[in-house]
Amino acid sequence: MHLTKPQSKIFHSKDRFRVVVAGRRFGKTFLSTTELIIQAIQGKDRNVWYVAPTYKAAKEIAWDMLLNSLPKEYIRKTNESSLSVTLINGSTISLKGAEKADNLRGRALDFVVLDEFADMRPETWYEVIRPSLSDRKGSCIFIGTPKGRNHFYDLWTQGADELTDWRSFQFTTLDGGQVDDEEVEAAKRDLDERTFNQEYNAQFVNYSGIIYYNFSREESVAKSHIEPDQMLHIGMDFNLDPMSAVVSVREGGIIKIIDEIVIFGSNTDEMVDEIKTRYAQKQICIYPDPAARQRKTSAGGRTDLSILQNAGFTVKVRERHSAIRDRINSVNARLKSADGKRHLIIDPKCKQVIKSLERQTYKEGTSQPDKDSGFDHMNDALGYLIDFLYPIKRQYDIPQPTRWT
Repeated sequence: MHLTKPQSKIFHSKDRFRVVVAGRRFGKTFLSTTELIIQAIQGKDRNVWYVAPTYKAAKEIAWDMLLNSLPKEYIRKTNESSLSVTLINGSTISLKGAEKADNLRGRALDFVVLDEFADMRPETWYEVIRPSLSDRKGSCIFIGTPKGRNHFYDLWTQGADELTDWRSFQFTTLDGGQVDDEEVEAAKRDLDERTFNQEYNAQFVNYSGIIYYNFSREESVAKSHIEPDQMLHIGMDFNLDPMSAVVSVREGGIIKIIDEIVIFGSNTDEMVDEIKTRYAQKQICIYPDPAARQRKTSAGGRTDLSILQNAGFTVKVRERHSAIRDRINSVNARLKSADGKRHLIIDPKCKQVIKSLERQTYKEGTSQPDKDSGFDHMNDALGYLIDFLYPIKRQYDIPQPTRWT
């Protein structure tokens, strides 16, 4: 049995950390065992691990395939009770379970496969495996089927965003070549659309009740830059932990988010200082939370509005809040209008903006946005900006919709 073309593409990647999202029956286990063997024979005394969500799963999924794939002349000792194989060059291939992540601490590792990482606790990687790779500058492959936009998705985006040392891959069940078209079509008839797209098309299906449903990482995210004479338009939310701001430029009817500012345990004066440090000599217009008119941030009667004005910024703010639904609709309309055009583009470095748009949901059974997850602050900052510039509808029947300050 040989690697398929998609498997070979993953296998021959030189990136240190590879994240593979694949549909059912793609051939993940065969790829994993091939990787384990090649990594183990590349040098003496190497520690190579395969980690599944549970010890039982590791044995059931990979043990027999590993033994059947290893040439017998490479093996010095096999220990089924510990699920480990020692090779004649001193390297060891071990199968582990992640149900008790602390039990995985303490070994310097050269290579690890984390299989079905979406079913593991995130600390398995961040607190246990990643530090164990540091001594030997080891590498890791994360592989599995998506389970919503969780910690597996977070790692996948790192490779998709082309971070140094990271590479992401995404293949469907059909791409794997193990399942024919007829069987996939049968599964499509048997399963609901969401389950089919997740299990067979390897898609990170949106959360139920997602608010900004028109956001698309593929179509809404693109690199942007600032021209020297461009004015900056900044939406701002005044929550103290964190204070949040989105920095944008306007090009015709398109808003391009080119930066984000998140400051924990802060105040408006510190936000002003940060903006001036990053964008000295730039023309800047701020679109804050309308509560800026009343919200006092210090003694002496100063309001957030007066602080921004005294800093020399142009400030444009509504007399009162728009309806939450109208503000959300205005952002969704910019993300994708009814004619299919996109008028809101986010630079990939604005990771909190992207994550917030992807993940904020409505509270279950309500039309109220969830504010417990922390994704609301950046979305509110963006909403104040978009709602002022491109309101979804007039706020009042009498001619007093907006005061420019």
